[in-house]
Amino acid sequence: MENTTTYTSFILDGYFILDQQKNLFFIIFLLLYAAMLILNTFLIVVIYSERTLHNPMYIFVCNLSCNSIYGSTSLMPHLLVNLASQVHVISLPNCLIQIFCLHTYNIIELTTLAFMGYDRYIAICRPLHYHSMMSARRLQIFIVFTWAYTFITFFVYETFTIRLTFCRNVISKTHCVNFELIKLSCTDITEHSGVGLGLMAIHVFPQVIMILFSYAQILHVCLNSSKECKTKAIQTCSPHLVAVMNYFVGIFFELIQSRFNTNHLPYNFRTFMSLYFMICPPLLNPIVYGVSGQVMRNCIRNLFFRNKIFIQK
Repeated sequence: MENTTTYTSFILDGYFILDQQKNLFFIIFLLLYAAMLILNTFLIVVIYSERTLHNPMYIFVCNLSCNSIYGSTSLMPHLLVNLASQVHVISLPNCLIQIFCLHTYNIIELTTLAFMGYDRYIAICRPLHYHSMMSARRLQIFIVFTWAYTFITFFVYETFTIRLTFCRNVISKTHCVNFELIKLSCTDITEHSGVGLGLMAIHVFPQVIMILFSYAQILHVCLNSSKECKTKAIQTCSPHLVAVMNYFVGIFFELIQSRFNTNHLPYNFRTFMSLYFMICPPLLNPIVYGVSGQVMRNCIRNLFFRNKIFIQK
């Protein structure tokens, strides 16, 4: 029988070109990570401190910010350590942990955006039933479901990856991605791929359908409403639409890079495509939700004003 080497650590090939300007990239990623932490933590503090923001929409925004901190912390320290190091190797257990964190981050992001779309649908299309349909109890169920269901189902799926053996050890990215890892397997991955497609179906299609249904109903109501109602609906939905479009741009980049040969594209652009999911939503979401609404702007202003008075006293 021919001997086959089974690898338990992997080389992250995405860093070797970044090493040519590693100091510059280290500073850029460090500043981006600091901005993500500061912006999202600040938004959480504002929502927690202001009782007027203790409503379903801003609780979901707070959930998005918590997820952004979770996702960015799963990747950015790893990037910084590798940029500061000469060796770009990751062990199989650490690779699996990173895959779990990054993939659950993306699923939680989409699920939260779906529930936010449903919230906007209830607020605009069924305002008289809003408080009963988006009660505190139901909101708690939505939040717990988003995290628990995602963690449990993806962990079950990742047990299929844990059982694989690997005959190659070069991952052509700066971080571990499940699809890139299973391509290195020695064994047949047909069953694994089938389970992966099933998981994608239950984690993507219901959420997308919920978002499309919500906005189809909102559009129908707006077309039969006054100009004032249309303007209010646009103001209410704009931040969520920006967040949704930002998310699906990330999905587009990920699908292009994972399913097609992108070697003809500039390397820096390919790196940006692979990191878009983990950089742009955590940066953009707190900015969009922090400055888009008059209520949020007033709460931020009041928070600073109260702090200023307290300091002066």
